[in-house]
Amino acid sequence: MSDALIDLPLITRARAHGGRIAVYDDSPHSYAELLSGSARIAAGLLRGRLDLQEARIAFIVPPGFEHVVVQWGIWRAGGIAVPLAPFHPSAEWEYMLDDAGVETVVIAPEFADRMATVTTESGIQVVDVATLLQVDLAVELPAVQPSRRAMIVYTSGTTGRSKGVVTTHDNIQAQVTSLVDAWEWIPDDRILLVLPLHHVHGIINVLTCALWAGATCEMMPSFEAEAVWNRLGSGQLTLFMAVPTIYRRLLSAWDAIPLAHREVLEPHCRGMRLMVSGSAALPAGTLEAWQAITGHVLLERYGMTEIGMALSNPLHGARRPGTVGTKLPGVEVRLVEDGIEVPPGTPGEIEVRGPSVFLEYWQRPDETRAAFRDGWFRSGDMAVVEDGAYRILGRTNVDIIKTGGYKVSALEIEEVLRGHEAVADCSVVGLEDPEWGERVGVLVELADGSRLDLETLKAWARERLAPYKLPRALHVTDALPRNAMGKVIKSKVTEVLRSQV
Repeated sequence: MSDALIDLPLITRARAHGGRIAVYDDSPHSYAELLSGSARIAAGLLRGRLDLQEARIAFIVPPGFEHVVVQWGIWRAGGIAVPLAPFHPSAEWEYMLDDAGVETVVIAPEFADRMATVTTESGIQVVDVATLLQVDLAVELPAVQPSRRAMIVYTSGTTGRSKGVVTTHDNIQAQVTSLVDAWEWIPDDRILLVLPLHHVHGIINVLTCALWAGATCEMMPSFEAEAVWNRLGSGQLTLFMAVPTIYRRLLSAWDAIPLAHREVLEPHCRGMRLMVSGSAALPAGTLEAWQAITGHVLLERYGMTEIGMALSNPLHGARRPGTVGTKLPGVEVRLVEDGIEVPPGTPGEIEVRGPSVFLEYWQRPDETRAAFRDGWFRSGDMAVVEDGAYRILGRTNVDIIKTGGYKVSALEIEEVLRGHEAVADCSVVGLEDPEWGERVGVLVELADGSRLDLETLKAWARERLAPYKLPRALHVTDALPRNAMGKVIKSKVTEVLRSQV
């Protein structure tokens, strides 16, 4: 089979790393194996065509070597990769396949029966990854220009129906090189991946940054807290990235580890060079507890599916809890109100500009146009710059509550309420109110064995919050509604609280 040079920098870089270990799942796989395997996938997808010409190819393959070769193979054949989440319900798969106009789905065999129920009447071709890896054709792969569309990643859907975010190879390169520069990735790095691979946190920040740098990405088939601790304390890893929910699960599991084993794990955890938290707000208590065990102040950063990462606390130097630092290399960031840039200390909407910003929402031209203002992407997130660092206040449509003439940050109230001994976690939303415009409502996940009512919480909060920030409605739940990345789905929080009125 021909393995001709392709105009994708990621592929060119992989050739230079050759025999180094790129992916470790249950065994090591080199960069040379990635190139060979992805060329086979590409040849199998082409099936006699010269170029897929941006045909949408979905894939649902568990984390590991085969996942990576499928993604790279789609790119090398000139297609647009559409990653699907294994744990999503079939209805979500069906929506995304239809919305993206998918031509072919590449699957691992364990998903064959479920996928058949989704694609039987659609005309979408379903191909097993093992079948593609057996292709042995002398095919000249197309020259894929970096300006081409590379991927459609669907948004988390925390505030509405998921949209397909289209990024080009140039966009992905800009997102990756910004982080490789800022976080000083090197070939000797080794990172453990425990994040889903249908979201930019796992796809870009972990997997693609590692492969761009010539480093090793170690993948687990599923999250298991004790196994993660054993890897973090192995002395073999240099980086770790996760969402706050994962850090909370790891902290909960720590006390169950025998003391003698913890004493072995701790120094190796402290020897790692970087640990990062993102995709949701990191509670201060989680940060402090993690630091006490590992010695690491988790690096918080800010990004979105549409832009990759835009802001980051420093790799070197002090990291301020509750802030997401300053702009990353190659990214422009500003805060605006009504289109006018605001000075430090004044809240405003985050707008981002630069080569990392996505191309479009798939087949949504009106929403794409509405997402930009004079070339700046309108994030919909509010923030304020304090002492030179950005502090996220929340989404303009769900986290900024307008009550009694005040604009209140739901994230600020949540962080305060988490300080109550009965509150394990909480989510704050604005509820419509004829007198106040909106009133503060809170859905609470209780600490074990605790009880809590509204008046008790209000009495405690009066010492810590302004009167207009106090909760006016409270409901207790066994678990907050979350998506796969651990983000609370605020629309469901609002539904629950409204049903209790």
